[in-house]
Amino acid sequence: MIGEVNLFGVLLPPLLVWAGLALLLSAGLRRVFARAGLYRYIWHRPLFDFSLLIILTGLVSLVMTRLF
Repeated sequence: MIGEVNLFGVLLPPLLVWAGLALLLSAGLRRVFARAGLYRYIWHRPLFDFSLLIILTGLVSLVMTRLF
């Protein structure tokens, strides 16, 4: 099991750090989707964005646990 992440003396749970990283990735992907016009094919944009964030959080946590 991975312990806490020390961020300038503040101990953070790893899932919080991974969710923050996934949030940054999600923001980048949302910008790409908006520029490409892919959101016109999405029925419920907030639900899609939330699902994207959950999927990216899972992927980031999978990658980080395999690396460390």
